[in-house]
Amino acid sequence: MTQPPVLAMTQQSTSAWTPGAFLARENGLAAADRTPLSYRVRPGDTLSSIAAHVYRNRADWPVIYWRNHRQIRWANQINAGQVLHIPAKPARVPHAPTRLGPPAPAPAPSPAPSSGAGTTPVEVARYSGTYPGGAFGACVVARESGGNPQIMNASGHYGLYQFSAGTWAAYGGNPADFGHASVAEQNQVFANALAAGGESNWAPYDGC
Repeated sequence: MTQPPVLAMTQQSTSAWTPGAFLARENGLAAADRTPLSYRVRPGDTLSSIAAHVYRNRADWPVIYWRNHRQIRWANQINAGQVLHIPAKPARVPHAPTRLGPPAPAPAPSPAPSSGAGTTPVEVARYSGTYPGGAFGACVVARESGGNPQIMNASGHYGLYQFSAGTWAAYGGNPADFGHASVAEQNQVFANALAAGGESNWAPYDGC
């Protein structure tokens, strides 16, 4: 069986296979006499750029897609070196496929807060009173922030207990809330730290 000629669109063949020559050939032959042409995909090509070459209309790319859809899985992904069949343009251009490319990958699940060294999720501690840890918690607040829940110092430590961002996240604080967390959330994170043995983050420095 005679193989269809390849429309390579290289520098040497451009003069022989201009869009005008292609269209003139298609218009001058009866449908039964038209031999399908082929096009070898070059780096940077898209179906719409190929359609612009051969049909003079980028929007006609679905004609090429549906003629070659057995070897083109996604309309926006064609590879250099592929040989595509180029049919005569029909009277009515077919519709584009519903999906042009593969679905976006699902976002990775956010890691559970950890206690720093390990990967065990922080267990939420219960507490009562004004501050977790009683007198110790009250002392830390007085030394660290003077009771101002939204204070941020020059080194990036924040809140009643002057958490670093790493300590905040390590004891269950929501990283998105760091810098504007509620008093209740700050107290809970501090309670989690005390329950996990994290008192040493404050005691050596505050003298409490």
